[in-house]
Amino acid sequence: MIRRLHVAAALTAFLAILTFWLSTVSIELLGTESQIALIKEAIAFGLFLLVPALAVAGATGAYMGRGTTDQRILAKKHRMPFIAGNGILILVPAVIYLDRLASRGDFGTTFVTVQSIELVAGLVNLALMSLNIRDGMRLAGHAGA
Repeated sequence: MIRRLHVAAALTAFLAILTFWLSTVSIELLGTESQIALIKEAIAFGLFLLVPALAVAGATGAYMGRGTTDQRILAKKHRMPFIAGNGILILVPAVIYLDRLASRGDFGTTFVTVQSIELVAGLVNLALMSLNIRDGMRLAGHAGA
């Protein structure tokens, strides 16, 4: 049961970040300022899904991996503080700040700078989470993972 909860939470978090990232890039390239503001608001509300999913994935992963010497699990444990720190220190504040700027129609230099930082931080988290997913699949015995 814990393993299924872990997988569901981890995939939910990964897919949420991927959706936020792809939505941001596509709307920035193709959308209007009002559409950008709408996406920023939706992503801010999406934190109510993402943050608990990350917390559950981290907690269940720590529980399942306690006391292990398996290098794949240790690698996952090593990546988690970077994923969490990136999310707490960069991504969540950026999402909230960008939503506020966009709701005021402020798409100037500050918006672009914070948006750029958010996109890079999002890619870093997606890359680290992808490695965790790969290692988790290998641990579960999925071929080709």
